[in-house]
Amino acid sequence: MLIHNVPQGEGKMKNDLDSRFVLAVFEKIREHGKQQDEQYALDGVKAWTDFDGYTVFIEDAQVQLRFGFHNQYHFEYDKAEHLEQFEKKLKQIAEKY
Repeated sequence: MLIHNVPQGEGKMKNDLDSRFVLAVFEKIREHGKQQDEQYALDGVKAWTDFDGYTVFIEDAQVQLRFGFHNQYHFEYDKAEHLEQFEKKLKQIAEKY
């Protein structure tokens, strides 16, 4: 499995995530999605936080994003195309809701 870790900060890379975008999508999934236990699901994407709320998880069937304290994030996926499809889903949620 491919793992992609990129902390934001001095070593910031061109393809870093926009923390405001991630948190806005997370909030839209919570507001408009269906709650299932501690998770919310919307348009094939699930979102939840850890017990203290410092780490946000967003995933579909093929990609998981863990976004946490100090804007550090971690992707898990098998193929680059899965990540591209995941990013498209997040953008669609951001635009649709």
